[in-house]
Amino acid sequence: MGNGLEKPEYGNWVSKRLIIRMLIYMIVFAALAFAGFWIPGFSGLGVVFVILAVFFLIMYLYFLAARYVLSWEGGGIQPKIIDLLLSHISGEYASILDIGCGSGALSVKLAKRFPSAVVTGIDFWQGKWGYSAEQCKSNALLEDVAERTVFLRATASSLPFEDGAFELVVSNFAFHEVQDTKDKWDVVAEALRVLKPGGTFVFQDLFLVRSIYGEQKEIVQKAVSCGAQKASFINTSHEEFIARLLKLPFMLGRIGILRGEK
Repeated sequence: MGNGLEKPEYGNWVSKRLIIRMLIYMIVFAALAFAGFWIPGFSGLGVVFVILAVFFLIMYLYFLAARYVLSWEGGGIQPKIIDLLLSHISGEYASILDIGCGSGALSVKLAKRFPSAVVTGIDFWQGKWGYSAEQCKSNALLEDVAERTVFLRATASSLPFEDGAFELVVSNFAFHEVQDTKDKWDVVAEALRVLKPGGTFVFQDLFLVRSIYGEQKEIVQKAVSCGAQKASFINTSHEEFIARLLKLPFMLGRIGILRGEK
């Protein structure tokens, strides 16, 4: 059980690695700009390097601010996004799958909300955010749900479960990150494969990005073609609690929830 002193660490969707990268790029181009203006004949390149340095400075400041707004200790938008997904779940479930569980934040909340359920979280845990299975297990232990949570390394494109293994399948902001499948609807179909007939699914992702999921008017139809019996789509990008800073296409400006039954 948790000791009441140590706190769970759920991380941030804007990684420190990304912020450091923007800072490094800014410093490098600033140095090149300085050199360009001092070397005869390279002043034109110096101007280009200044523009690039300013661009990466803006990106550095943006992602730094976005990280704070998203953080659990700062603006708290990250847990609110998770709660938004949870608000679209009703009923009772004994077996739950969280696809792309990351640091275990959603899995833990599911285990707390459904005290009779076993929650399985899967993730490939690449180094992009620094999440790990050990982090998930530690967070579950600190939140006193370790006995009802299981965390496995797996890809969302080929889940290591039998057909109809779960009563509820969820995923939050993860499908678009699956690298080994170009068509993300194949990932949706795989998630529905492991959902039992009559079971519930709730997926929140960048469903409004046309290059990933196609036209919004076709989303429900595509979900049905993937195996859903009932489906509905909710545009969650306009929620009032989402800071304007985050309502950009590459952040939370194109998110939505696809939910229904199999």
